[in-house]
Amino acid sequence: MAYSELIKNFNRSRDYMRQFFVYGFKSREEYNAKSTRSYDDERRRIESWLGEYMQFRQSAEGKNVFISIDSRLSNHNPLYKGWKAKSFTDKDITLHFILFDILYDTEVSLSISEIIDRIEEKLSAFETPMEFDESTVRKKLKEYIAQGLIIPEKHGKTMYYRRSDNTMFCGTDCLDFFSEVAPCGVVGSYILDRVGNHKKHFAFKHHYITSAMDSEILYQIFDAIRQKRQITLNTINRRKETITENHVVPLKVFISVQNGRQHLLAYAPRFDRITSFRIDRVDSVVLGDICEDFDSLRDTLTNMQRHMWGVSTQGRSNERIEHIEFTVTYGDNEQHIHNRLLREKRCGTVERIDNNTSRFSADIYDSTEVIPWIRTFICRITDISFSNKDVEKQFKDDISAMYQLYGLEGGEQ
Repeated sequence: MAYSELIKNFNRSRDYMRQFFVYGFKSREEYNAKSTRSYDDERRRIESWLGEYMQFRQSAEGKNVFISIDSRLSNHNPLYKGWKAKSFTDKDITLHFILFDILYDTEVSLSISEIIDRIEEKLSAFETPMEFDESTVRKKLKEYIAQGLIIPEKHGKTMYYRRSDNTMFCGTDCLDFFSEVAPCGVVGSYILDRVGNHKKHFAFKHHYITSAMDSEILYQIFDAIRQKRQITLNTINRRKETITENHVVPLKVFISVQNGRQHLLAYAPRFDRITSFRIDRVDSVVLGDICEDFDSLRDTLTNMQRHMWGVSTQGRSNERIEHIEFTVTYGDNEQHIHNRLLREKRCGTVERIDNNTSRFSADIYDSTEVIPWIRTFICRITDISFSNKDVEKQFKDDISAMYQLYGLEGGEQ
């Protein structure tokens, strides 16, 4: 079978794009999940979308192909191109263009019988014209209605269809910003394609582009939350190369401002607790029944957020709360340090001791989550304590090891 750029299921391409971009160090022979033919097909397919970003490195193990994107220089997420390659049959594409040709005038509404008559009239010029039955046309119209491309209007007992206006509801600056920072920003990218060339006014220091590959999964999760439905979540363990099935109630999506990673917070009946799932490890989502306890579970999560620094939770009640506290000092001309504490404190509190001293404290489920942030104040910390003494010992041991590594005094605790 000849190679085709078009795809039916994005999951395989999604996996290869992640392998090339995030883990771009494997040679062709090391991709053992599929045949080398599958590898070559996916590589060529991705190269057709992202050719200008594809590079390779020759090593002893072989040729390693990878995607190299400097997100600081990309105004628009290039990974969105993967979503814009679709698979279609000759009849699919023929019906698409005929329908929009027939309904070109947005002021004209036609019934299903009138649409079919005009389709037959246009195709009658061919020696062996394609045939489209009423059911096929109705399904295609229903698909376009869901996408907002066709508007249904009922007159009496008859349903009429007309093309929607190609009206832009917001400016290109708004769409540019939305498409790069919002969940499912690929929607904004699709709308921008209709605008064509336009001035781009945004550049991003921290541009988390890999979330684009999870747009379909994220959309399905948002849809389930909107409908208050349970879902079956299939998650991948890439180390063990296994898939786990989880029956959960999706409640909220948390997105890190530090690394752009997306997590689903969901209630798992099997464990009777609210827990987190990394969305980039989700392989598929299947909608289930409506959850009668959805609002109650959502309120429980909202209450738990008072003790959540990141996404770690401790069941459905305030179990095992850990206390963390540290004091920082700064100069007269460094009042921005206190302001930074106020800005970044999340669920913690900040107390002003004097003009040059501030104290941060928090009661959280997992004090290990706050350590990377605490490290950014190391040179200013004068006192620190954890109620979890294992975490405190590990933190102080790390500081001692750093002192010893650089041959500095004060390495002993």
